[in-house]
Amino acid sequence: MIVFETSNLIIRGVEDGDFNSLLSIYNKAINMLYISNSRYNWTIDELKEKYKAINNDIGYGLFVIELKKKSCIVGEAGLFNSFQDCNVLELGYIIDSQYWNNNYGTETCEGLIEYSFKCLNIDKVIARMYSKNNFSVRICQKNNLRKVATNLTASGDEYFTFELQNSLKNRNSDSVQ
Repeated sequence: MIVFETSNLIIRGVEDGDFNSLLSIYNKAINMLYISNSRYNWTIDELKEKYKAINNDIGYGLFVIELKKKSCIVGEAGLFNSFQDCNVLELGYIIDSQYWNNNYGTETCEGLIEYSFKCLNIDKVIARMYSKNNFSVRICQKNNLRKVATNLTASGDEYFTFELQNSLKNRNSDSVQ
């Protein structure tokens, strides 16, 4: 099932045949460098369990990022209920390093925001990333997310929190009053 499309990408639900491609992305250290636990030694069963645990029928979870022209998987995108509030979702993505510098991160982030606001009608998206992850920081800035916090992980690594309010929802609720 296609969740949304961008000019170059199809963001869709995961299918059984996708896990070998996803596993190759997850098992590259460079791809996982800025992911919270940086783990890069996954098994296919562990990856399937992760997807099963996170995905739901409400419209958020983990999705496959597929390149339209080649019909190949270039990464994963996610919307997570990290704050136990379905009106505030955290977005994230992993792009395979061989596809970096093609604007796919920016397209994915833009698409996740549009999908979250227009289809899921949520109030706000949040993105958290290590401060050293300059590419993701720039992607957030390009997509008009505002840095709202700087914090430290339990191990002392600095990370930023960015957010964006759903201006469509606020404008619609203002006009109803």
